[in-house]
Amino acid sequence: MIRSKKIHKKYADLEADIDAIIQNFETAGKAFGNQDRNTLKEFRLGYQEVIVKSFRVPNIINQIAYKFFRKSKAERSYTYANKLKELGVGTPDPIAFYEFETLFLFKNSYYLSVHVEADLTYRALTTNLNYPNHEAILRAFTRFTFDLHEKEIHFLDHSPGNTLIKINKDSYDFYLVDLNRMSFGNLDLETRIKNFARLTIHKSMVEIMSDEYAKCIGEPFEKVFQLMWQQTEAFQAKYHRKQRLKKRLKFWKKYD
Repeated sequence: MIRSKKIHKKYADLEADIDAIIQNFETAGKAFGNQDRNTLKEFRLGYQEVIVKSFRVPNIINQIAYKFFRKSKAERSYTYANKLKELGVGTPDPIAFYEFETLFLFKNSYYLSVHVEADLTYRALTTNLNYPNHEAILRAFTRFTFDLHEKEIHFLDHSPGNTLIKINKDSYDFYLVDLNRMSFGNLDLETRIKNFARLTIHKSMVEIMSDEYAKCIGEPFEKVFQLMWQQTEAFQAKYHRKQRLKKRLKFWKKYD
């Protein structure tokens, strides 16, 4: 197996310890967060806690694509994290990424970042509409998203679990995670508003975000809300169609 890696210069003196984390990933560390698609674990590195994301081995087509044509999810996560930091956008400090491959196929990859102790994620706002200072946090999040757009950042995985929130005395800090899908460039109004589509099913939350975004961008509330609610409903319809299709496929496989 061929190994390649890139370690941030801030952590270069911990290279041996980082190597050991990757070597012992399967048998050490503490499981962290959602384990549905990839594996996340928490490790101690020097004086701080770090999160290691192990991306599952891709299908055979993507093993070829990542080997010869595309950057891996781990590399993209590391690259985008550094770019976000340069642009003044909150994200856990990137530490390193590792890749393992054969002569012809891509296999495992890992992304390491500093563990941010968050008070909540955006998801908490969707599951508890009575969360303390709910509207103030939601409006601050909307301004944060507007700032992303103004900096020409299109976060393609802008979904409930991918923004960490830290509560200060009278303000909020936001940190983006799960960074491997992003694009950069000027965003038109439709693209900006569509970026909110995956965040909530609650019309009341969409109304608040629309109101705040309309103030930020200088557009009428009615126009922004109509677009945002339309995109939200379209995403939900598409999501539920996919879920129904998955159920049918599972049913057919069961009796195949």
